[in-house]
Amino acid sequence: MNEAEFKRRTRQLGLDVIAFLDVLPRNTAGRVLGRQLVRSASSVGANYRAACRAKSRAHLISKLGDVEEETDETLHWLEMIRDARLADGPELAKLVAETESILRMVVASLKTLKQRSE
Repeated sequence: MNEAEFKRRTRQLGLDVIAFLDVLPRNTAGRVLGRQLVRSASSVGANYRAACRAKSRAHLISKLGDVEEETDETLHWLEMIRDARLADGPELAKLVAETESILRMVVASLKTLKQRSE
């Protein structure tokens, strides 16, 4: 997958999460977890854009580490929403699958970059 496609996917994750917020209940738990989820999911794309502008391999590794953290956090909030039974169904399953896919790719990229740095 090339840089432009990955930028599109990480941005789309944030947009899909924004759309998903409408299915969450309008209670305290739904609002709190939804807010956390949208913050982390929107940061995935923003941090990947920053990684694309990295000035060195070390800077790229650092920025991709931020992408990894935000993606893993997004997965955490999605799992919390599922486990708290605030939402279920194909929309949630699609978000979990895409977040896991993005996380796997970021982790693989980081491993490769770190091996080449040694």
